[in-house]
Amino acid sequence: MIVAVALPLVAEYGAAVTTSQIARAAGIGEATIFRAFKDKDELLDACVAEAVGTDHALRELASISLDEPLAVRLAEAAEALRAHLERLGTVIGALHASGHRRGREPGAGTRDSDGPSREGAGPSREGDGPPRAGDGPRREGDGPPRDADGPPRDGRAESAAVLRNAVVELIEPDRAAFRLSPEKVASAFLGLLFTRLQTPVAEADAPLTPDELIDVLLHGALHDPGSTC
Repeated sequence: MIVAVALPLVAEYGAAVTTSQIARAAGIGEATIFRAFKDKDELLDACVAEAVGTDHALRELASISLDEPLAVRLAEAAEALRAHLERLGTVIGALHASGHRRGREPGAGTRDSDGPSREGAGPSREGDGPPRAGDGPRREGDGPPRDADGPPRDGRAESAAVLRNAVVELIEPDRAAFRLSPEKVASAFLGLLFTRLQTPVAEADAPLTPDELIDVLLHGALHDPGSTC
């Protein structure tokens, strides 16, 4: 709940947001935040992890009815993914612009916005136990996640694969209508969509609208696809 309440405040204020602001918005005492997070930086890291995560986008994709026409399903998927990327960009951009950086040095003595440094402040909490490799939430700067006894995982590639699989499930009912596999159609859809959303263009060269993008994906760019053969 704390992270969900903090996200819009982080998007608005960046790293300048205070823990008292977050506590007031959540309707809790500020001390409750520090029972859940070591300091404000750890809370900001959790906000970044939530913004980067695909869980919300996956829930939105899963909520799209398979009874809708294919073009409608893809349009709703495009909107869900646009909102996901917009939230990600807003949160990361606000934190970067206000000086929050990844990879804090351990023991550097970070401060929350409303009080003294909490680094090393008192013994570990009850039930903490000794630290163990792989225990607890990941913090920014820990490096790429690893499977047990395996190489580092590529989080971006994993997220892309998860989103692609969700789109595949969304278009699977129309498998027989495709010239390509649903997996390739889903990859093409995501490639077109993410390029459209991430590439800055001049106003005169406005990017494809979602409807235009889906039309090109499903029907091509030619009036008569066989006319140039």
